[in-house]
Amino acid sequence: MDGVDSEARWEVLAAFARTGLARGEKVMLVLDPSDLSDGDAVSYLDGGTGQAENGVRAGQLVLARSTSVYLPDGRFSKERQLRSYTAEVARAREAGYARLRTGGDMSWASRAGVNAQQVADYETSVAALFADACFTGLCWYDRQHCSDHLVATMRNIHPLQVMEYLGALEVTWSPNGARIAGSAELGSREEFTKVLHQALERRPSPDPFRYEFDGPFRYEFDLTDLAFMEAHCVWQLMDFAAGLPKGHKAAVRCGPMLEMALRGLGSAAVPQLELHVEDEEDVA
Repeated sequence: MDGVDSEARWEVLAAFARTGLARGEKVMLVLDPSDLSDGDAVSYLDGGTGQAENGVRAGQLVLARSTSVYLPDGRFSKERQLRSYTAEVARAREAGYARLRTGGDMSWASRAGVNAQQVADYETSVAALFADACFTGLCWYDRQHCSDHLVATMRNIHPLQVMEYLGALEVTWSPNGARIAGSAELGSREEFTKVLHQALERRPSPDPFRYEFDGPFRYEFDLTDLAFMEAHCVWQLMDFAAGLPKGHKAAVRCGPMLEMALRGLGSAAVPQLELHVEDEEDVA
Protein backbone atom coordinates (compact mmCIF):
# COMPACT_ATOMS: atom_id res chain seq x y z
CA MET A 1 0.00 0.00 0.00
CA ASP A 2 1.13 3.56 -0.49
CA GLY A 3 1.36 5.97 2.43
CA VAL A 4 -2.24 7.17 2.10
CA ASP A 5 -3.66 3.65 1.97
CA SER A 6 -1.50 2.54 4.90
CA GLU A 7 -2.69 5.46 7.00
CA ALA A 8 -6.32 4.71 6.13
CA ARG A 9 -5.86 1.03 7.01
CA TRP A 10 -4.35 1.85 10.38
CA GLU A 11 -7.19 4.26 11.16
CA VAL A 12 -9.64 1.40 10.60
CA LEU A 13 -7.51 -1.01 12.65
CA ALA A 14 -7.26 1.49 15.48
CA ALA A 15 -11.05 1.92 15.58
CA PHE A 16 -11.49 -1.86 15.40
CA ALA A 17 -9.02 -2.53 18.24
CA ARG A 18 -10.15 0.31 20.51
CA THR A 19 -13.77 -0.80 20.21
CA GLY A 20 -12.82 -4.31 21.33
CA LEU A 21 -10.72 -3.06 24.24
CA ALA A 22 -13.50 -0.74 25.41
CA ARG A 23 -15.99 -3.63 25.32
CA GLY A 24 -13.80 -5.87 27.44
CA GLU A 25 -12.83 -8.19 24.59
CA LYS A 26 -9.54 -9.94 23.96
CA VAL A 27 -7.96 -8.29 20.91
CA MET A 28 -5.42 -10.04 18.67
CA LEU A 29 -3.94 -8.35 15.61
CA VAL A 30 -1.90 -10.44 13.18
CA LEU A 31 0.38 -8.07 11.26
CA ASP A 32 2.65 -8.58 8.28
CA PRO A 33 6.37 -8.80 9.25
CA SER A 34 7.03 -5.70 7.11
CA ASP A 35 4.37 -3.65 8.91
CA LEU A 36 4.94 -1.31 11.85
CA SER A 37 7.06 -2.60 14.72
CA ASP A 38 5.14 -3.77 17.78
CA GLY A 39 6.09 -0.60 19.64
CA ASP A 40 4.99 1.71 16.83
CA ALA A 41 1.80 -0.29 16.32
CA VAL A 42 0.85 -0.04 20.00
CA SER A 43 1.65 3.68 19.97
CA TYR A 44 -0.61 4.22 16.95
CA LEU A 45 -3.45 2.15 18.38
CA ASP A 46 -3.13 3.94 21.70
CA GLY A 47 -3.35 7.46 20.30
CA GLY A 48 -2.29 8.88 23.64
CA THR A 49 -5.26 7.36 25.48
CA GLY A 50 -3.31 4.71 27.40
CA GLN A 51 -5.94 2.18 26.32
CA ALA A 52 -3.72 0.08 24.05
CA GLU A 53 -0.69 0.29 26.31
CA ASN A 54 -2.75 -0.88 29.28
CA GLY A 55 -4.21 -3.62 27.10
CA VAL A 56 -0.76 -4.96 26.24
CA ARG A 57 0.34 -4.93 29.87
CA ALA A 58 -2.84 -6.75 30.94
CA GLY A 59 -2.61 -9.29 28.11
CA GLN A 60 -5.87 -8.03 26.63
CA LEU A 61 -4.15 -6.80 23.45
CA VAL A 62 -1.81 -9.16 21.62
CA LEU A 63 0.22 -8.42 18.50
CA ALA A 64 1.53 -11.26 16.36
CA ARG A 65 3.05 -11.69 12.91
CA SER A 66 1.38 -13.53 10.05
CA THR A 67 4.37 -15.80 9.40
CA SER A 68 4.32 -17.25 12.92
CA VAL A 69 0.51 -17.52 13.03
CA TYR A 70 -0.29 -18.89 9.58
CA LEU A 71 3.06 -20.46 8.61
CA PRO A 72 4.62 -21.72 11.86
CA ASP A 73 6.57 -24.43 10.04
CA GLY A 74 6.78 -22.69 6.69
CA ARG A 75 3.59 -24.17 5.29
CA PHE A 76 -0.11 -23.40 5.61
CA SER A 77 -2.68 -25.83 6.98
CA LYS A 78 -6.35 -24.89 6.97
CA GLU A 79 -7.19 -27.48 9.63
CA ARG A 80 -4.36 -26.39 11.91
CA GLN A 81 -5.36 -22.73 11.61
CA LEU A 82 -8.96 -23.46 12.53
CA ARG A 83 -7.80 -25.44 15.57
CA SER A 84 -5.52 -22.56 16.53
CA TYR A 85 -8.26 -19.92 16.43
CA THR A 86 -10.71 -22.24 18.19
CA ALA A 87 -8.16 -22.64 20.98
CA GLU A 88 -7.65 -18.86 21.15
CA VAL A 89 -11.41 -18.38 21.60
CA ALA A 90 -11.40 -20.93 24.43
CA ARG A 91 -8.47 -19.20 26.14
CA ALA A 92 -10.19 -15.83 25.88
CA ARG A 93 -13.31 -17.27 27.51
CA GLU A 94 -11.31 -18.87 30.29
CA ALA A 95 -9.57 -15.56 30.94
CA GLY A 96 -12.96 -13.89 31.41
CA TYR A 97 -13.12 -11.85 28.21
CA ALA A 98 -16.47 -11.22 26.53
CA ARG A 99 -15.13 -12.44 23.18
CA LEU A 100 -12.04 -12.77 21.00
CA ARG A 101 -11.65 -10.05 18.38
CA THR A 102 -9.02 -10.82 15.73
CA GLY A 103 -7.70 -8.93 12.74
CA GLY A 104 -5.31 -10.50 10.26
CA ASP A 105 -3.26 -9.27 7.29
CA MET A 106 -3.64 -11.86 4.52
CA SER A 107 -0.75 -10.70 2.32
CA TRP A 108 1.30 -13.70 3.47
CA ALA A 109 -0.72 -16.07 1.27
CA SER A 110 0.56 -14.96 -2.13
CA ARG A 111 4.15 -14.79 -0.90
CA ALA A 112 3.89 -18.31 0.53
CA GLY A 113 2.55 -19.70 -2.72
CA VAL A 114 -0.94 -20.35 -1.33
CA ASN A 115 -3.25 -19.97 -4.32
CA ALA A 116 -6.57 -18.15 -4.43
CA GLN A 117 -8.62 -21.35 -4.23
CA GLN A 118 -6.79 -22.48 -1.08
CA VAL A 119 -7.35 -19.10 0.54
CA ALA A 120 -11.02 -19.20 -0.47
CA ASP A 121 -11.40 -22.70 1.01
CA TYR A 122 -9.87 -21.49 4.27
CA GLU A 123 -12.03 -18.36 4.47
CA THR A 124 -15.14 -20.42 3.76
CA SER A 125 -14.28 -22.84 6.55
CA VAL A 126 -13.84 -19.97 9.02
CA ALA A 127 -17.61 -19.42 8.85
CA ALA A 128 -17.98 -22.01 11.60
CA LEU A 129 -16.05 -19.73 13.96
CA PHE A 130 -18.28 -16.74 13.19
CA ALA A 131 -21.26 -18.80 14.32
CA ASP A 132 -19.78 -18.52 17.83
CA ALA A 133 -20.97 -15.32 19.49
CA CYS A 134 -17.58 -15.11 21.21
CA PHE A 135 -15.61 -14.57 17.99
CA THR A 136 -15.19 -11.54 15.74
CA GLY A 137 -12.78 -11.66 12.82
CA LEU A 138 -11.47 -9.10 10.35
CA CYS A 139 -9.28 -10.07 7.38
CA TRP A 140 -7.70 -7.45 5.17
CA TYR A 141 -6.29 -7.90 1.68
CA ASP A 142 -3.68 -5.51 0.35
CA ARG A 143 -4.43 -4.94 -3.35
CA GLN A 144 -0.71 -4.52 -4.06
CA HIS A 145 -0.10 -8.11 -2.96
CA CYS A 146 -3.47 -9.73 -3.66
CA SER A 147 -5.06 -10.12 -7.09
CA ASP A 148 -8.35 -8.46 -8.02
CA HIS A 149 -9.76 -11.95 -8.46
CA LEU A 150 -8.86 -12.91 -4.89
CA VAL A 151 -10.32 -9.70 -3.45
CA ALA A 152 -13.55 -10.19 -5.43
CA THR A 153 -13.75 -13.80 -4.23
CA MET A 154 -13.39 -12.70 -0.61
CA ARG A 155 -16.18 -10.18 -1.06
CA ASN A 156 -18.47 -13.00 -2.14
CA ILE A 157 -17.44 -15.26 0.74
CA HIS A 158 -17.75 -12.56 3.40
CA PRO A 159 -20.94 -10.53 2.79
CA LEU A 160 -19.95 -8.03 5.50
CA GLN A 161 -17.11 -5.72 4.49
CA VAL A 162 -15.45 -2.96 6.48
CA MET A 163 -15.04 0.49 4.96
CA GLU A 164 -11.57 0.93 3.48
CA TYR A 165 -11.13 4.23 5.30
CA LEU A 166 -12.90 6.18 8.00
CA GLY A 167 -15.17 8.88 6.66
CA ALA A 168 -16.19 6.83 3.63
CA LEU A 169 -19.78 6.59 2.45
CA GLU A 170 -21.20 3.40 0.97
CA VAL A 171 -24.54 3.37 -0.86
CA THR A 172 -26.58 0.31 -1.83
CA TRP A 173 -29.67 1.05 -3.88
CA SER A 174 -33.02 -0.70 -3.50
CA PRO A 175 -36.16 -0.28 -5.65
CA ASN A 176 -37.60 2.41 -3.35
CA GLY A 177 -34.54 3.95 -1.75
CA ALA A 178 -31.06 3.24 -0.46
CA ARG A 179 -28.99 1.85 2.37
CA ILE A 180 -26.37 4.43 3.35
CA ALA A 181 -23.49 3.24 5.54
CA GLY A 182 -20.28 4.76 6.79
CA SER A 183 -19.97 8.41 7.71
CA ALA A 184 -21.78 11.47 6.33
CA GLU A 185 -19.39 14.29 7.13
CA LEU A 186 -17.35 17.05 5.50
CA GLY A 187 -15.36 14.67 3.29
CA SER A 188 -18.44 12.80 2.05
CA ARG A 189 -20.95 15.68 2.20
CA GLU A 190 -21.05 16.15 -1.57
CA GLU A 191 -21.56 12.42 -2.13
CA PHE A 192 -24.40 12.33 0.43
CA THR A 193 -26.16 15.23 -1.31
CA LYS A 194 -25.72 13.44 -4.63
CA VAL A 195 -27.45 10.36 -3.20
CA LEU A 196 -30.51 12.45 -2.33
CA HIS A 197 -30.67 13.82 -5.86
CA GLN A 198 -30.29 10.33 -7.29
CA ALA A 199 -33.17 9.14 -5.10
CA LEU A 200 -35.45 11.65 -6.83
CA GLU A 201 -34.20 10.54 -10.24
CA ARG A 202 -34.99 6.93 -9.38
CA ARG A 203 -38.62 7.77 -8.73
CA PRO A 204 -40.86 5.47 -10.85
CA SER A 205 -42.02 6.82 -14.20
CA PRO A 206 -45.61 8.13 -14.39
CA ASP A 207 -48.42 6.05 -15.76
CA PRO A 208 -48.02 6.43 -19.57
CA PHE A 209 -51.80 6.41 -20.04
CA ARG A 210 -52.55 9.08 -17.46
CA TYR A 211 -49.24 11.02 -17.57
CA GLU A 212 -49.12 11.17 -13.79
CA PHE A 213 -47.65 9.23 -10.94
CA ASP A 214 -49.74 6.42 -9.52
CA GLY A 215 -50.25 7.70 -5.98
CA PRO A 216 -47.79 9.00 -3.37
CA PHE A 217 -44.26 7.61 -3.41
CA ARG A 218 -42.30 6.42 -0.39
CA TYR A 219 -38.52 6.95 -0.33
CA GLU A 220 -36.81 4.52 2.05
CA PHE A 221 -33.42 5.30 3.60
CA ASP A 222 -31.73 2.70 5.79
CA LEU A 223 -29.22 4.64 7.92
CA THR A 224 -28.76 2.03 10.66
CA ASP A 225 -25.14 1.49 9.57
CA LEU A 226 -24.33 5.18 9.37
CA ALA A 227 -21.74 5.67 12.11
CA PHE A 228 -21.74 9.48 12.01
CA MET A 229 -23.82 12.20 10.41
CA GLU A 230 -22.87 15.86 10.61
CA ALA A 231 -25.50 18.55 11.12
CA HIS A 232 -25.19 19.80 7.53
CA CYS A 233 -26.10 16.36 6.15
CA VAL A 234 -28.99 16.08 8.63
CA TRP A 235 -30.34 19.39 7.31
CA GLN A 236 -29.88 18.16 3.73
CA LEU A 237 -31.96 15.09 4.52
CA MET A 238 -34.70 17.16 6.15
CA ASP A 239 -34.71 19.63 3.23
CA PHE A 240 -35.05 16.67 0.87
CA ALA A 241 -38.10 15.41 2.79
CA ALA A 242 -39.63 18.88 3.15
CA GLY A 243 -39.40 19.36 -0.61
CA LEU A 244 -41.42 16.26 -1.40
CA PRO A 245 -45.01 16.71 -2.64
CA LYS A 246 -47.84 16.30 -0.15
CA GLY A 247 -48.48 12.66 0.66
CA HIS A 248 -44.98 11.52 -0.30
CA LYS A 249 -42.77 10.15 2.50
CA ALA A 250 -39.08 9.88 3.26
CA ALA A 251 -38.97 6.88 5.59
CA VAL A 252 -35.72 6.88 7.56
CA ARG A 253 -34.61 3.84 9.55
CA CYS A 254 -31.89 4.73 12.03
CA GLY A 255 -30.48 4.20 15.51
CA PRO A 256 -31.14 6.26 18.66
CA MET A 257 -28.18 8.63 18.19
CA LEU A 258 -29.21 9.71 14.70
CA GLU A 259 -32.81 9.99 15.86
CA MET A 260 -31.63 12.41 18.53
CA ALA A 261 -29.84 14.53 15.93
CA LEU A 262 -32.84 14.58 13.59
CA ARG A 263 -35.31 15.49 16.31
CA GLY A 264 -32.93 18.03 17.80
CA LEU A 265 -32.68 19.84 14.46
CA GLY A 266 -36.44 19.95 13.95
CA SER A 267 -37.54 16.81 12.12
CA ALA A 268 -40.94 16.99 13.82
CA ALA A 269 -41.73 20.06 11.70
CA VAL A 270 -41.35 18.02 8.49
CA PRO A 271 -44.51 15.91 8.00
CA GLN A 272 -43.01 14.10 5.00
CA LEU A 273 -40.21 12.71 7.20
CA GLU A 274 -41.05 9.40 8.87
CA LEU A 275 -38.63 7.99 11.47
CA HIS A 276 -38.28 4.33 12.37
CA VAL A 277 -35.85 3.89 15.26
CA GLU A 278 -34.09 0.63 16.06
CA ASP A 279 -32.24 -0.22 19.26
CA GLU A 280 -28.50 -0.87 18.91
CA GLU A 281 -29.09 -4.52 19.77
CA ASP A 282 -31.59 -4.85 16.91
CA VAL A 283 -29.20 -3.16 14.48
CA ALA A 284 -26.33 -5.44 15.46
